[in-house]
Amino acid sequence: MREAFLTAIRMTVVTIVLTGVVYPLATTGLAQALFPEAAAGSLLHDERGQVIGSSLIGQGFKSPGYLQSRPSAAGSDGYDAAGSSGSNLGPTSQKLHDRVAADVERLLAENPDAQGLVPADLVTTSGSGLDPHLTPEGALWQVPRIAKARNVDPARVRQVIEANIEGRTLGFFGEPRVNVLATNLALDRTFGTAVARMEPRP
Repeated sequence: MREAFLTAIRMTVVTIVLTGVVYPLATTGLAQALFPEAAAGSLLHDERGQVIGSSLIGQGFKSPGYLQSRPSAAGSDGYDAAGSSGSNLGPTSQKLHDRVAADVERLLAENPDAQGLVPADLVTTSGSGLDPHLTPEGALWQVPRIAKARNVDPARVRQVIEANIEGRTLGFFGEPRVNVLATNLALDRTFGTAVARMEPRP
């Protein structure tokens, strides 16, 4: 009995050390060595070198000179990384219908020169509420508003957005997409900082 008890203790200690210390340190060290940027959180910096967010976590932008993100149901005000979640509202929900209708009305009012229907991703939330990407259609639909707010040729804004379209992962996973924060930074680098940018959440 005593021998079995000591064996169980030794196995418990070895397991704790291996899985609680050695494995986490090894994987963290490997990640830092092979993918240092991703391991640090894929952080993005503004023109002053200050961290303003992560390319992996969506945030909201209110200024007309920037791409606007997908709506967010994460937290009470949206885009809350500590409250990541979807809305859980189904297609028959009147509340969802009313919210989408209000968003469509707002987007049409804010983008009077946009061509075509409002892209679906501009009125639908992601499962996490923190999707940092738009479809290329959702981003390019906003070109007239951004160009007017920045007083530049729409073709130049379109060029910046198209240059930031990311292809499918490994060539076949997912769909082409545009990272909102990274593209807004590219717009700032090209045309200067737009005023009244929504400050990133801490």
